[in-house]
Amino acid sequence: MPETVCELLGIEYPILAFSHCRDVVAAVTNAGGMGVLGAVSHTPDGLEVELKWIEEQVGSKPYGVDVLIPASLGGIGDLTSEDLQAFLSQVDFNSLFPAEQREFLSGLLDKYEVPPISEHDGEGGDLGRLSLPTTLAEISMTHPIKLIASALGPPPASLVDDAHDRGILVVALAGTREHALVQKAAGVDIIVAQGTEAGGHTGEIGTMVLVPEVVEAVYPTPVLAAGGIATGRQMAAAMALGAQGIWTGSVWLTTEEAETHPVVKQKMIAASSRDTIRSKSRTGKPARQLKSAWTDAWEGPESPGALPMPLQPLLVDEALARIDHFAGSGHEGATELANYFVGQVVGSLKSVKPAKQVFMDIVTEYVDTVDDLASGLR
Repeated sequence: MPETVCELLGIEYPILAFSHCRDVVAAVTNAGGMGVLGAVSHTPDGLEVELKWIEEQVGSKPYGVDVLIPASLGGIGDLTSEDLQAFLSQVDFNSLFPAEQREFLSGLLDKYEVPPISEHDGEGGDLGRLSLPTTLAEISMTHPIKLIASALGPPPASLVDDAHDRGILVVALAGTREHALVQKAAGVDIIVAQGTEAGGHTGEIGTMVLVPEVVEAVYPTPVLAAGGIATGRQMAAAMALGAQGIWTGSVWLTTEEAETHPVVKQKMIAASSRDTIRSKSRTGKPARQLKSAWTDAWEGPESPGALPMPLQPLLVDEALARIDHFAGSGHEGATELANYFVGQVVGSLKSVKPAKQVFMDIVTEYVDTVDDLASGLR
């Protein structure tokens, strides 16, 4: 028989936790699951620091890294690591962004009276902060990670080969049966079937429909279920659909360790499952996030529409930093605009708990649910 996910990864419980917060990654790994660090927001030097810190906390226990690898870089074009610095030294930053989008963003900040931050000049983000996903992947694979996850399309063949040469498993996310087959053909070791309920970049098919479709299509490649999973009962449902484990994200955003902005964390606790939307307003690709004045504006009739990835995040990076900064000091307009990626399961996140407690609550409820189901069949 093929190895199970737990056997492949060397973990006790088939619960994987995607988080941009190193503390959550370490807590879940130490509890017997696997924490997976989202690398996209880090610079190469910053990623080195984060990975070394995680290793100090977890010792020899396995952990992973997630890199966001889009099929192309939108209006910037396809760049190699070697090309990036040359490009940055020559480009006229504002020429990348149409006046319509720049003016809309400026007007939005004016409408909600969000002032500038003195240390953040300019209308858009800082191109100097743009790190190619392949560069972050290369750095990650010099560390003793157990897996590397690729989102937004099949991983490059060079990444798969390099990872396998180093004994690192490759995980890829898929939102349709067809995408899962492409991922399988690319040589990935584990596929995450991510339903539309999930936070962040996600498709349109619900988890209940997607998971069994993907399980059947890619067998014997193991499948993890993602999207709308925050409890043991939901984990049991995912396993009943054929998944060998779960890939979780939103449930960790309201934990004590999470670096979620305090204002946004409180918004999430107050939110219902109807208070999310798939919007291109932060990244240029459809990503489920908390509804706010920000998404209302970008999805509204006056919006010029988002730019393709990575131009949209580069355009709005400084604006989002301003919003978060002033929301933290109680600014009314910034508070209305503030939001973050989160799935529909946000409606179940009603308190702040340590990540380890959240993890063990899932495990305990899963075991109880399976026992109850077995009892009902006797």
